[in-house]
Amino acid sequence: QLQASGGGLVQPGGSLRLSCAASGFTFSNYGMTWLRQAPGKGFERVSSIDSRGTSLTYQHSVKGRFTISRDNAKNTLYLQMDSLKPEDTAVYYCTLGSYRGQGTQVTVSS
Repeated sequence: QLQASGGGLVQPGGSLRLSCAASGFTFSNYGMTWLRQAPGKGFERVSSIDSRGTSLTYQHSVKGRFTISRDNAKNTLYLQMDSLKPEDTAVYYCTLGSYRGQGTQVTVSS
């Protein structure tokens, strides 16, 4: 099971930290990905991290603003989002392969 949290309403330029609590599998064995879906659009990969947290990848539009990390002792995935823009507004999901847990809404608006 994957449960994302930490979303909310934030002004442009603000920050949010998303968390994803994982359960039911050996979290430390798997790479993880954050996806997002903006209103009326398809899913978009935001960032990925390998099982040990040593290999990180980012979509071009979030590079330098978002930071993915994980705590394998806590079975938790994170996404630190800084310098948020209105175009970051979306439902954010943490995923393991094709499995997508419950998302969290991020709204960036003044």
